[in-house]
Amino acid sequence: MTNTTGATEFLMLGFTDVPHRQTLLFVSFLFMYLLNILGNMTIILLATLDSHFRTPMYFFLANLSFVDICYTSSIVPKMLINMMSKKKTISLVECVLQLFFFLVFACTECFLLAVMAYDRYIAICNPLHYTMMISKKLCILLVIGSWLVSALHSLLHSLMVSRLTFCGINKVYHFFCDMAPLLRLSCSDTSINKLLIYTEGGLPVLIPFVIVLVSYVRIISSIVKIRSADGRYKAFSTCSSHLTVVILFYGTIAFMYLRPSSSYSLNYDIILSVVYTVVAPMLNPFIYSLRNNEVKAALKKMVIKKKSL
Repeated sequence: MTNTTGATEFLMLGFTDVPHRQTLLFVSFLFMYLLNILGNMTIILLATLDSHFRTPMYFFLANLSFVDICYTSSIVPKMLINMMSKKKTISLVECVLQLFFFLVFACTECFLLAVMAYDRYIAICNPLHYTMMISKKLCILLVIGSWLVSALHSLLHSLMVSRLTFCGINKVYHFFCDMAPLLRLSCSDTSINKLLIYTEGGLPVLIPFVIVLVSYVRIISSIVKIRSADGRYKAFSTCSSHLTVVILFYGTIAFMYLRPSSSYSLNYDIILSVVYTVVAPMLNPFIYSLRNNEVKAALKKMVIKKKSL
């Protein structure tokens, strides 16, 4: 990091300064964060310890839950500290590191959702060849590939931000170090950064989205061809949870980044950022639990077993 001549600290002003509102927000975000960890850890434990869940679908789901924990953990703890601190600052090094990890986990989530869509496509459209096409080795390679591509993408953009110079009092009107607020604050040339965003920046979101879209077009066309209503219901129930998570995640991102610049609002941006960085990762395990009979049965079995001890 070469920008030692400019400012090296940022003032985070994402939320209100009113004390009683800050306390309410602190309690709310802490509750959501703990619920996130509890729900996602439950999914990971089920997929790891229960032999019924040692399938590709639950292997991907366990990895998604791990990403959701890391994703929120890269943002919420520092945000909670700033809420209860008079000095709501973050150093430049911490800010760049936060940006890096945020991008890594966000991009990995995109790729994992695409991988899970492909998994559901094979399970519904090619059920006889599922075990042959979705092997254990392929599952591991897909997960490693998702992490590796996301890490390289995030490293590129983080290094490009670290070379920028920041001058004066750097007030970030956000609750974490996102790309757009940092570029607006820089007093050096950001043309290369913007060029990267417009060319390579959207690929980790766009490519997985296309994979998800194509997979679900094929899935829906296959489900429609099923003659019995019971068969259509069973086929759709195997992917309904994943589809709900995809709509929640991509819907928020699309509304955040694809709306016209004339409709830009700082408050709306903060609210939408809260949805896809805090709320969505918290809801994911509950969506999979409530809409999946296998998970509900396993959870009931776990609770009964603990009560009998």
